Amino acid sequence: MIFSSGILAAASSGSDLSYIWEKATPEAKVIIVILGGFSIVAWSLMLQKLFQMRRAKRYNSFFETEFRQQKTVLSIYDRQLPVEGCPLFAVYTDGCVDLDARLKQPDNTRRTRLSLKSVEHVKRQIEGAVAREALRLESGLILLAIAVSGAPFMGLLGTVWGVMDTFSGIAKAGRADLAAMAPGVAAALITTVAGLLVAIPSMFGYNYLVHSLRVLTVELDNFAQTLASRLETEFLPDDE
Repeated sequence: MIFSSGILAAASSGSDLSYIWEKATPEAKVIIVILGGFSIVAWSLMLQKLFQMRRAKRYNSFFETEFRQQKTVLSIYDRQLPVEGCPLFAVYTDGCVDLDARLKQPDNTRRTRLSLKSVEHVKRQIEGAVAREALRLESGLILLAIAVSGAPFMGLLGTVWGVMDTFSGIAKAGRADLAAMAPGVAAALITTVAGLLVAIPSMFGYNYLVHSLRVLTVELDNFAQTLASRLETEFLPDDE
């Protein structure tokens, strides 16, 4: 009996939604379709960024452990390892490319010391790489912010428009009873529901991703400082 009641309730809910969709104005249907597109984009972006940030966090942990075990700054760079999706490795590689170019001598050997000016140039290259990686991790989050802030207003627009059409129709018909008002008001309110269904998951996803982004950015800054300190220790003369 309980199972049968559940099936009947689901069927009734589906028929109610179909009825409301039929009563909705063309403008409300357009808004609902747009919100449906927003929802697809928002969920796709949330999943993509979630996997990207989790992978970045895992790879960062592996790379940082490996880097701390190296005796020289260029040890990992000299191995020419292909690593994708690791922000710390990208920052390290950019810094090492510039460092290697400044250490190279005409006979293809490397000098063991650099001037303070050269080390500062390498540090600025590392800082630029940190900024680029942070922007890469942040890319796409603006779409979630738009979904969070814009979807409820689009739903509200559809509701206000639908209610306006309902009252306009009632005024033309010359009768104001519940049977005449209810279908139009229900159809108008469905756009607000659609807007909230887009905005609420997007809000939770956006907040979680922003928190993850802050953690990764702090990791990038800390690694940049560690790398800069090792550069100074290894390549600056003691009197500088």
